[in-house]
Amino acid sequence: MTPPVHRNNPLRNPADYRLPRIAGPSVLVIFGVTGDLSRKKLMPAVYDLANRGLLPPGFGLVGFARRDWETQDFAKEVHDSVKQHARTEFREEVWQQLLEGIRFVPGRFDDDESFVRLKETLRDLDESQATGGNHAFYLSIPPSSFEPVVSQLKKHGMAERREGQWSRVVIEKPFGHDLESARELDAVVSSVFPAESVFRIDHYLGKETVQNMLAFRFANQMFEPIWNNNYVSHVQITMAESIGIGGRAGYYDGVGAARDVIQNHLLQLLALTAMEEPNSFEAAQLRVEKQKVLAATRAPADIDAHTARGQYLGGWQGAEKVKGYLEEDGIPADSTTETYAAIRVDVDNRRWAGVPFYLRTAKRMPRRVTEVALQFKPAPHLPFNASDTEALGTNALVMRIQPDEGITMRFGAKVPSTQMEIREVSMDFDYGGSFTESSPEAYERLILDVLLGDPPLFPQQEEVELSWQILDPILERWAESGTPEGYAPGTWGPQNSVDMLARQGFSWRRP
Repeated sequence: MTPPVHRNNPLRNPADYRLPRIAGPSVLVIFGVTGDLSRKKLMPAVYDLANRGLLPPGFGLVGFARRDWETQDFAKEVHDSVKQHARTEFREEVWQQLLEGIRFVPGRFDDDESFVRLKETLRDLDESQATGGNHAFYLSIPPSSFEPVVSQLKKHGMAERREGQWSRVVIEKPFGHDLESARELDAVVSSVFPAESVFRIDHYLGKETVQNMLAFRFANQMFEPIWNNNYVSHVQITMAESIGIGGRAGYYDGVGAARDVIQNHLLQLLALTAMEEPNSFEAAQLRVEKQKVLAATRAPADIDAHTARGQYLGGWQGAEKVKGYLEEDGIPADSTTETYAAIRVDVDNRRWAGVPFYLRTAKRMPRRVTEVALQFKPAPHLPFNASDTEALGTNALVMRIQPDEGITMRFGAKVPSTQMEIREVSMDFDYGGSFTESSPEAYERLILDVLLGDPPLFPQQEEVELSWQILDPILERWAESGTPEGYAPGTWGPQNSVDMLARQGFSWRRP
C-alpha cells in the first residue's frame, strides 16, 4: 500500500517537487547592447540560462545599437562577453545553438528605417527560429531615451498584443529622479505597454539571498514571535562598496548614493523585512504586502538630526592611494553629490511602531557588504554581576545578502571557566557550505521571469512612487543644506552618521 503523501513526509514522491521552469519560444531584444550592463550581465545571463537548459531551441537574441556592425560582429561580442563573464562553463554545443538565433540591427532611436529593419528581423526569427511572435524589449538605455524607443515600437506595430502572442518591455533603474519624473516616465511607458507587460528590473530582488529572506521568515515558526517591536530595538540595512565611482561620473554626479541605492534596493529590502505574511507568493499577494509597508513608512520629522551624508576624500585605502570624489574625472569641483547616505525611517503600523529602520549606502567603505541586521532589545533583567556581562553585546540576527551569503545569529554564551563570564558569540549559516548548488546570478532569474511573464520579483509603479514619497523630503532638505561632510577612504563614513545613531543610544554595525 502506498503511504499517504504529506508535505512533511520524508517518503513523499520526488515527482511532487516542482520542475525547473523553461521559457517558451521568444526573442529578447536588447537596446543599448554595447554598454557595460549588457556585456557584463545580460549577455552572460542569457548564455547561462541556455547552458542550464532553461531556454528553448526557439529563442532569439537581437542587439540594437548605433554601431556599424554585421551580425557576425555582434556574435563575436556576445561570445567574448560570455567567455569572460559567464557563471557556467563554456560549452561549444550550447553556443552553437544560441548562435543560430543571434541577430544585430544597427540603428538610431529616432530613425524610422532602423525600426523597420528591427521589425523585419523579428519576423525572420519568428519564421526561422519558431519564436512565435513573442518579443521582450530590454531598455538598457538612459531614461531620456525611453520615449523615442517605445514610441517607435508602437509606431511600427511591435508593441501590439496579438492573440496567443506577447510583447513586453523591461526597464532598468533609475525609475525617475524624483516622484514627479517617475510619474512622467510611467506615463510614457504605459501609453504603449499595459501594466502587466512592463517589468521594472531591480536586480537585488533576483538574488537568492534576498528571496531566502522570505523563506527564512515564513517557513520557520521560531522567529515570527520576536519579529516585532516587543523584541527588536532597531533595524540596520547596509549596502557598502569598497570602490569609488570608477568611470560612472556622467551617471553618478547629480544622482548620488540615496537615489542610486536607497530609493530602490534598500527600500525594497525594508519592505521584505517588515512586510506581513502574504496569503501566497503570487505576485499580487506579495505586491499588496510590500505596498502596505511602504505606505506606512515615513521620513523623519527632523531630517537634519536623523539623516547623514558625506563625500569620500582622497587618501590611502589599504595599500592603494585613491582620489577623492571631487578629484575624479568628470566631477565638478563644487559638486554636492553625496557618496555616503544614511537615513532613518519609521514604519507606522502595529508591528513596527517605535522601531527605527536605519538605511545606509556608501562608496569607499572598508569592504563590500550588503546585509539586513535586526538588533534586539536587552533582556529586561540580568541575574548576573555587572562584571559578568561586560563582554556581552547586543543580540542580533543578520541576513547577509552579499558577498558572504548567509545568516548570522549573535548571542551571549558562557566562557568556559569557573566563573560566570558571558561573552558574545556567533552562529553562522553559510550558503556555500550548506548547498552544493551554486546560486544563479540575479539577472538569470529576472530575465527568465520576464520571458515567462512571472512578475513577483519586479517592483510595480505604486512601489516606485511610494519610495519616492519617502525619499523626496530628505533630498529636498539636503539640496538646501550645503556640502556633504568628508570622510576618509576605507572608513565607515562621516562623523555625522555616527552622531545620528548615538542620539538614540545606538551605533552602526561594522560588518
